[in-house]
Amino acid sequence: MTISKHIKIAGAAAALGLLTISAPASAQTTYNVASLADFTGPYADVMKDLIGARRPVIDWWNAEVGKKIGVKLGIKDYDHRYDAAQVASLWPGIKAELNPIIVLGVGGPDVAALQGRLPSDKIPMVMSTAAYGFAWKPDPWIFNQRPTYSHEAAAFFDWLRQKRGGSGPLKVAIISSEASPAYVDQHKGVQRYAADNPDKVEVVEVVFTEVQPTDLTTQVNRVTRKGAEVIMIMTNTAAVVATKRALQSLGKQVPIIMSSHNGLAESGRAIGDVKQMEGDYEVYAMAAPTDAKTPGREFFEMLQSKYGLKAKWTVSAVQGLGQALIAMRAIEAAAKKVGPDKITGEAIREALLSTTISADDTFKILGNTKFSNEGPFPTQGLVASIATIKDGKYMEAAAGVPVPSINKW
Repeated sequence: MTISKHIKIAGAAAALGLLTISAPASAQTTYNVASLADFTGPYADVMKDLIGARRPVIDWWNAEVGKKIGVKLGIKDYDHRYDAAQVASLWPGIKAELNPIIVLGVGGPDVAALQGRLPSDKIPMVMSTAAYGFAWKPDPWIFNQRPTYSHEAAAFFDWLRQKRGGSGPLKVAIISSEASPAYVDQHKGVQRYAADNPDKVEVVEVVFTEVQPTDLTTQVNRVTRKGAEVIMIMTNTAAVVATKRALQSLGKQVPIIMSSHNGLAESGRAIGDVKQMEGDYEVYAMAAPTDAKTPGREFFEMLQSKYGLKAKWTVSAVQGLGQALIAMRAIEAAAKKVGPDKITGEAIREALLSTTISADDTFKILGNTKFSNEGPFPTQGLVASIATIKDGKYMEAAAGVPVPSINKW
């Protein structure tokens, strides 16, 4: 099957076994999706591609799937500035205005503010990011298609240690902040993995900074003198830029490992030239946006040509595509089970827990995704992609890297 045929079939109502129902267009029922965003906070630089990829997926779904099954989706963005208090303040108004059947979240503040509210509101939230240890609880209403940042980091550390060779643990420094629960969670998970696997990883220091640091020369000098072989920064691009500037001023060549929201392209733009990220890495449990002709890339290009997608082919866009597709496939499954005119948040949550969303369902942007009632993210069979800058070019360093198990922290 060609990729083009793959996209055509995947968009049909009978796509990939998810749907066997149909309804006349005149019988459409309209539902709303709440889209949380950060247009004015620390992640404003990545929102253009992330949010820019979400909306065209819904436009495509409405035209090529929803129309056939009698469902139409509306969507509205809400800027919460990546602040948990702002999320909590906005939420009652969002519910009253939209009565959403599902929420598309964007980060840690959404989880911190809403994880205690969504069960009683009976509205599930699908995240674009990796998960958080503080939300690793049974009976989830928040769903991450990726494991925690710590799981993804551990996959990278194991890979880099094997690449390095030798028997000693990989020495890791972490740049973090106590300003966000998500940031604290990232380093705590890695610390747990290091404590349980002292032969694999040693955390030489966790450096605490403000949310958007400007000068980290003293701190970076200290951790490099302690022998750090890699510096983990999964907070934001400002921290990456400050650390990179510090390494350059000190004449040190220690790679930085980033995540999807502050990765190579985003941090490269922030620092002025992606070539300055030579030898650095990003890791995440989803496809890397390389130049290879993949089903995900062709789906993206189809959205550009037919549905007005303006985003660039970046990691942030891949996040938005994966998130929106998980939500759309769950809505399809709910419509199949309860009927297109009876979809509720509760029905969508049940669909997320009972339906395996295959790699084909997401155009291989994600692997096979199967949630359970044990927690908010899949815990088995996960693999990660690792990308880097080599000779000034963005490229995949490794694919299918196993994500190790980590005990709860």
